[in-house]
Amino acid sequence: LEHEFKPLPADKQIETLPFLEAVAHLPPFFDCLGTPIVYSPVKADLAGNIKKIRAVYETNPAKFKTLQNILEVEKEMHGSAWPKTGATLALMWLKRGLKFMLVLLQSISDGERDEEHPNLIRVNALKAYEIALKKYHGWMLQKLFTGSVYALPYKSDLLKALEKGKEVKEEETIEKIRQFLTRVGPILDAIYEMYTKMNAELSYKA
Repeated sequence: LEHEFKPLPADKQIETLPFLEAVAHLPPFFDCLGTPIVYSPVKADLAGNIKKIRAVYETNPAKFKTLQNILEVEKEMHGSAWPKTGATLALMWLKRGLKFMLVLLQSISDGERDEEHPNLIRVNALKAYEIALKKYHGWMLQKLFTGSVYALPYKSDLLKALEKGKEVKEEETIEKIRQFLTRVGPILDAIYEMYTKMNAELSYKA
């Protein structure tokens, strides 16, 4: 929460630089999930895609002022190779990683859980994976992810990790998560909407 996302403006035009600066603080979230073999690549992918978008933005900040500008300019620049290229492709995968994170946090804050094991977050992680990433992963990656849920931390440990190890009441942490989701959810929805409108979404498997 210290690294606030700017509220989504009425025209849904998301400024590139503030978005990149806010999102740059999110990859360490995946450290809180343990299981390095699975989540380290997701973290690296998120960080790598942020870097790629920033590199494109820095070639011409005025031209790439908003995320919408990036898609429009790259569509013009890359012709038939678009959207499987440049910052458009990087943002496509970045939004999927963010979607996984947001669905997972939303599911936890909504109190969804396995009643027999209420301190496990398997149910939440599987839901997030199904919604955000599964259809873009080949069989091997799907198996790896599905198996990884058995090594996830307890919910109490995840919440403590999100508080950087401080002892905070669960309700307080959940409230902070809700604030974060309220701010970031509409931004992510707007990015997904933009990809749909511009026919820039690809469904190939990684």
